[in-house]
Amino acid sequence: MSAWRVHELGEPATVMRLDTVARPEAGPGQLVVRVLGAAANFPDVLMCRGRYQVRPELPFTPGVELCGEVVALGADVTGFAVGERVLGGTALPHGAFAEYAVMNANQTFSAPPDLDDAEGAALYIGYQTGWFGLHRRAALRPGETLLVHAAAGGVGSAAIQLGKAAGARVIGVVGGPEKAEYARELGADIVIDRRTQDFVEIVKAATDNRGADVVYDPVGGDTYARSTKCVAFEGRVLVVGFAGGEIQSAALNHALVKNYSIVGLHWGLYNTHDRAAVAHCHRELTRLAADGAIRPLISERLALADLAGAVQRLADGKTVGRVVYTP
Repeated sequence: MSAWRVHELGEPATVMRLDTVARPEAGPGQLVVRVLGAAANFPDVLMCRGRYQVRPELPFTPGVELCGEVVALGADVTGFAVGERVLGGTALPHGAFAEYAVMNANQTFSAPPDLDDAEGAALYIGYQTGWFGLHRRAALRPGETLLVHAAAGGVGSAAIQLGKAAGARVIGVVGGPEKAEYARELGADIVIDRRTQDFVEIVKAATDNRGADVVYDPVGGDTYARSTKCVAFEGRVLVVGFAGGEIQSAALNHALVKNYSIVGLHWGLYNTHDRAAVAHCHRELTRLAADGAIRPLISERLALADLAGAVQRLADGKTVGRVVYTP
């Protein structure tokens, strides 16, 4: 089969190489799937650079989530059948940027019938992250104001739709007019272009100076610091990631004076500590997809040969919505 593999660490366009390799086999508790759709994620970028918390041995095939058709079951795998359409996380080093990939059965779920292969491939990480962040960690309530940074990106776009589904008023922050249009299409009530507008002042004006009840921040750095200037009394700043490249320090005296919470989210830990909650979340996402409340916005559907360039564009901040390999 054909598979992208990383042989040395660096920028994706430089270190990803399309190889011909043997089709992987399923180990105990695993499935082999034919890839129907594979979404590019920022962790794929970080793994290529050697800067992610998971560091597969070289060479490895990136691609941390997919939608696929089951072709083989490993020992002790029950509840799945050959030919079934599934989605979930991959078992590295046999990631999704290939014709066939390996999945762990305990991180595999039936694909919602209301989503096509590309949409199903983009559901698992971004929407699970958003759901746990907004509901389990930040306890978002109907009528509250949700401020979403990087609102046209993978996790940000999911947060917009999940926030609207929860009854929140959503303010999305993006970089550039094209991304602003995507955020509007996703359902954001107010869209701010950070390149030409000051999100702090606009959030204050839109909330009668109260501020945002929940801040969804996958960017970090100065974005986090400035968000604390427009967070509401008893607000929650949700730390999702550091796509901006800078890990900020929190001014705890400021959190005390303004009476807001700084809440961390490491969604991957739920797969270790509370798998039942992950399964419950998938059922909720399946229901929301059936109701039409959520649908991943796919901006590009790519051939396998085009994947390295797409991952590099993601690394450079030049993508909108979700970029997906669909054979």
